[in-house]
Amino acid sequence: MVAASVSLESLCVNSIRMLAVDAVNKSNSGHPGLPMGCAPMGYALWHNILNHNPNNPKWFNRDRFVLSAGHGCMLLYSLLHLTGYKSVSIEDIKEFRQWGSKTPGHPETFETEGVEVTAGPLGAGISNAVGLAIAETHLAAKFNKPDCEIVDHYTYVIMGDGCNQEGIASEACSLAGHLKLGKLIALYDDNQITIDGRTDVSFTEDVLKRYEAYGWHVQHVEDGNHDVTGITKAIESAKSVKDKPSLIKISTIIGYGSPNKSDTAGIHGAAVGEEEASLTREFLQWEYPPFEIPEEVYAQFRQAITKGEDSENEWNLKFQEYQNTYPSEGAELKRMIEGKLPDNWDSNLPSYTPEDKGLATRKHSQICLGALGPNLPELIGGSADLTHSNYTDIKGETGSFQSHSPEKRYLHFGVREHAMAAILNGIAYHESGLIPYGGTFLVFADYMRGSMRLSALSELGVIYVLTHDSIGVGEDGPTHQPVETIPSLRAMPNMLVFRPGDGNETSGAYKLAIQNRKRPSALCLSRQAMPNQGNTSIDKVALGGYIVSDCEGTPDVIFIGTGSELNLCIEASKEISNLGKKTRVISMPCVELFEEQEVSYKESILPSSVKKRVVVEAAHSFGWHKYTGLDGICITMDRFGASAPGGKCMTNFGFTVENVVDKTKEIL
Repeated sequence: MVAASVSLESLCVNSIRMLAVDAVNKSNSGHPGLPMGCAPMGYALWHNILNHNPNNPKWFNRDRFVLSAGHGCMLLYSLLHLTGYKSVSIEDIKEFRQWGSKTPGHPETFETEGVEVTAGPLGAGISNAVGLAIAETHLAAKFNKPDCEIVDHYTYVIMGDGCNQEGIASEACSLAGHLKLGKLIALYDDNQITIDGRTDVSFTEDVLKRYEAYGWHVQHVEDGNHDVTGITKAIESAKSVKDKPSLIKISTIIGYGSPNKSDTAGIHGAAVGEEEASLTREFLQWEYPPFEIPEEVYAQFRQAITKGEDSENEWNLKFQEYQNTYPSEGAELKRMIEGKLPDNWDSNLPSYTPEDKGLATRKHSQICLGALGPNLPELIGGSADLTHSNYTDIKGETGSFQSHSPEKRYLHFGVREHAMAAILNGIAYHESGLIPYGGTFLVFADYMRGSMRLSALSELGVIYVLTHDSIGVGEDGPTHQPVETIPSLRAMPNMLVFRPGDGNETSGAYKLAIQNRKRPSALCLSRQAMPNQGNTSIDKVALGGYIVSDCEGTPDVIFIGTGSELNLCIEASKEISNLGKKTRVISMPCVELFEEQEVSYKESILPSSVKKRVVVEAAHSFGWHKYTGLDGICITMDRFGASAPGGKCMTNFGFTVENVVDKTKEIL
């Protein structure tokens, strides 16, 4: 029974606090301060507001909750456990941060059902939430009818001072305000503490005024430590604002309940210890031993199960009526939710012969997007203010996603590469079948790398269209000429890095990028034109590497080329052949896929008996030496570029047929 002096509401709030204290103490690792301070807003949101079904974490029309301040993950794990998600048992809480547990040190979608985004780097979560809200808004505009709103859910976020200091959040929230994403509601935990101490050592701006300038609706709840009713009312007020995202600043004390460590940096990222835990129990009138939750608390929280099942059943009936009334739209939405691609989605991907005009692969990419667009309505994306340079528009599509036209699928991200990548992740996290893509120059992948890494870690099939892929960029000079970027992306686990050598390989790269819904793809595309080759293949791109020119018997030398340098290999091999040597040319559009082939296939392509190998790629040599060995060579770019016409750069840095032939003669 509830003690006379402690209300059921307080008991529920304190259960969140004490689970965090006990779990972090047991593991002697973690961040108890945020969940202790944010417990009232967590209870207000999850018990009074959130529309979700613990028995079906993947219900399509659920509200999405993002803990952007992911270090405070015990808040989320406590809420998942208390509301009845089977993915987080009390034993999982006890195994916080331990090997193989469902409660890792930051929330991860691939480990724990009920976690909507993988929140580690600060600012990424709120930026993902913008993508979630874009997905909901787009699908609602596309599928809702005057008599049936079949897509209707909110995205809620808890973020902290750290999130608001990271530049990615500023980028994403600026765009969210422009797009008037009214179903995005962020709760800002204003506790004025970070690792270095009080925030006023580095962060003194008026956050509400900043968000107001972005075009957000803003509110302030002054007593976030106790005022569950005030927090609930503020969220309801935010829901009533349809044309603006909302930020609710909620002032809290970090580590609330700890008599000696609350309101200090010391409780941000360290266990409170057993003595302080006892004092916290006394302060909060918490009469229970570690990890024990009273039955009345479970009963209160687990009303979410009945409410959630009722909400989902009601929606299922509505969706059935929707499918009966609107069979075409209903079938399309059902297919997308199930993650199935439409029939013949790739039927219009172009193929080429050597007689077809050679184009830059960025132009082939635009042709592919135009071919895919009509057959793949779930394709959605855009560019970081480089549409007319990286050709990311979909031919035939008019207009773009704006507040007045959210049914459109072209997104103008503005000059916001990092936010773009995080927003694309958010669209993928929505799990509604949408296939997000975004374009910029390859060199600016460095701006996006944190979110690209999370794409790979979280198994999100985001497509990164990265043009101007080498010193062939030309006059813009070394600041815009990537040399180390491609090999660095290849070093990222679960990332597919494509560098197609002509039109056929560009079509093949797109086909594979679309098919791989659990692996992100980086399409590294040229500014300069290159000829279409005779033996390239859309389907063989799936092999990662394959023979495009060969000899009878065992070759004396094997050339390996990618991108615009594939043609250099083919032309150089002809000259070496004329000298009486047997040559083979391998196109390697995707090293990762080649490495995943059977050993027998790789041996047939690159026989271990052939030691003379020549790799030609206008990028750093890192990673290629495993193919060239001690007897081969890399004609690569192991220094920064220069400002000059692209052709001049390629010539002066040795990317010519003549130089490839000369270097090959040296090893023969």
